[in-house]
Amino acid sequence: MSQAGPILFVSDAERPAFLAALDEARLFPVIDSDWASAARAVEQVQPAVVLAAMSGEHEPHMAALATKIADQSPYLPLVALDAAGALPHNALPFSSRSGNSDRLIARLRAALRVRTLHATVMRRLPEAKVALPEGDPVRDATVLLIGRGSAYPALSVALGERVGVVGALSIEAAAKHLNTREIDGVVLAEGFTARVTDAFLTVLAEDTRFRNLPVVVTAHQLAQSYDLPNLELIPGEPAKVAANALPLIRQRAMEGQMSRTLRSIDAGGWLDPRSGLLTVEAFARDFAKAVEQTLARGGGLSVARFAFDPGNSRAQLDAARILSRLMRQMDFGAAQKDGSVIVVFAETDFRTAHMIARRLSAVMRHTSNGKHEMRSDPVVSVDSLSPSDTARSLLARLSADASRAAS
Repeated sequence: MSQAGPILFVSDAERPAFLAALDEARLFPVIDSDWASAARAVEQVQPAVVLAAMSGEHEPHMAALATKIADQSPYLPLVALDAAGALPHNALPFSSRSGNSDRLIARLRAALRVRTLHATVMRRLPEAKVALPEGDPVRDATVLLIGRGSAYPALSVALGERVGVVGALSIEAAAKHLNTREIDGVVLAEGFTARVTDAFLTVLAEDTRFRNLPVVVTAHQLAQSYDLPNLELIPGEPAKVAANALPLIRQRAMEGQMSRTLRSIDAGGWLDPRSGLLTVEAFARDFAKAVEQTLARGGGLSVARFAFDPGNSRAQLDAARILSRLMRQMDFGAAQKDGSVIVVFAETDFRTAHMIARRLSAVMRHTSNGKHEMRSDPVVSVDSLSPSDTARSLLARLSADASRAAS
């Protein structure tokens, strides 16, 4: 994969031997800078990626460099080699523990893909009726925390202060979550044997859906190497694990945000880049059309409404993302302004719609969001189109059913 721009290597020491492999991998040229001139070098060199060796006298310069890099557009990856302490929010950790340059090359390529995606979105945005979601993408991220040890509750709190956390006490439960929802990172904590850890990482590496996921292992030395470019071993206190896992999770969340934005641009702005579902306006238009066609042609049309505590906007977003992933191709939905999510099941009778809605709400129930462990238990109401209905009367009945169910 070619890249626009060189690699800036920041260090006050000798170049490590594995950097030679970057030239061989055609990830070049590599331009050197010391820490004192690093921020200036970013401006002069216009790098595609910055690689910083975290040894020696970097401390006073790191914060300034990270801030400078965070302001760049398109996304400029900053990879921190062998950091001992907690990293700035945009510095991706990388331990060169085995001198294995293949891991570094894979990490850089994964980061450069996100940069290319961001550049594509920036190029296409001016012609589109789409706005990039604002704010830090990590606040919309969901992390899968797998573990059974004593550190598990503390890790859950440390991660939950910044992202949504889905907990799993077993590898089987974790596999189910990976298949049903959009996960932006996996933290594998203690409680599993080396053999179980190895089997889990091997399965992730063999599935293209999960290969670029950030995977943080806290409790094992990893003897094997896996085809997982964003796999990192981060032992230590839960706060340190969370701080150093977050930059990888943020990059993944940003990648998801960019992919949804591109899909929205391709759909003429009718998709919401945050949720992946239709915008409210597009939903109203498509729903009116679907009701009209069903009444003219006959057949079934059912609607489900998932309502959440209005104070828990994160639960609505999680639900919308789960639905956009699990809905059938012929169904459509949107996150509504009242905090609910409505899904239309085409060609579906009431009984089947009820069964599908129950299954979907069971998936939603498993996320706790942030510090307060707010559960995401939706109030679900389901209704079907009758011959005397209009789009408006069906939606009104659905909302009335929901408020009856809630009271």
